Amino acid sequence: MLTFVENCFSPRTAAFFDLDKTVIAKSSTLTFSKSFYQGGLINRRAVLRTAYTQFVFLAGGADHDQMERMREYLSALCKGWNVQQVKDLVAETLHDLIDPIIYDEAATLIEEHHTAGRDVVIVSTSGAEVVEPIGELLGADRVVATRMVVGEDGCFTGEVEYYAYGPTKAEAIKALAESEGYDLSRCYAYSDSATDVPMLESVGHPHAVNPDRALRREAILREWPILVFDRPVRLKQRLPSFSMPPRPALVAAAALGAAAATAGLVWYANRRRAAAVAT
Repeated sequence: MLTFVENCFSPRTAAFFDLDKTVIAKSSTLTFSKSFYQGGLINRRAVLRTAYTQFVFLAGGADHDQMERMREYLSALCKGWNVQQVKDLVAETLHDLIDPIIYDEAATLIEEHHTAGRDVVIVSTSGAEVVEPIGELLGADRVVATRMVVGEDGCFTGEVEYYAYGPTKAEAIKALAESEGYDLSRCYAYSDSATDVPMLESVGHPHAVNPDRALRREAILREWPILVFDRPVRLKQRLPSFSMPPRPALVAAAALGAAAATAGLVWYANRRRAAAVAT
């Protein structure tokens, strides 16, 4: 339990949460595949493929290569989608799909960090169109998420503007700390994946949540706390006294500025070039 409330004269602090398998029990993007099918964005074959991908993700997490394949598949899949239609579909099904898979333990931590005076920031590889509404549902103050390029016709081009993954998450956190005045040595971070080690090691209080094998080894080696979240529950079914405190309007990742976005694109481009040379 978090009992220390930040002194009003202390530097600002925040708690950074990965989303999938850390705050919610599934992949946020893949969870909406049925909604996208019903909305005419994907066909039955794509639904089955995303269901299989969800199974693999839940069974053993996803390493770097799997995450790259997932990113490439989803980028190609969403090419030509109307962005407003995607936002509308997410809004229509958000509570039905996401509310039941929010970990009770994560919701409690979010409440405790807010009570302690810390901002709560969701940092996710999933797309902003999915992550931002979930962030609002959770009462988060800010969101860092992957952003796709949108054409003049209001549709996704299939290209990635900013990829919130691996080291780029840490870069985004550092940029946000600089703009918001967070003291990272006093900040908290939570994730289930070894790909988020750069994010975890950028704060003073890292936590491994439902860690994959690689992160578990890293957490044991570094003596990071290991948490187990296993109680998905609807927010409204939690204790009657519980309520998300009113928060300022959620701020999206675009406010981070060009530095983090540039770092993400450079890192992603380098990974692509290295893979091309290797093959």
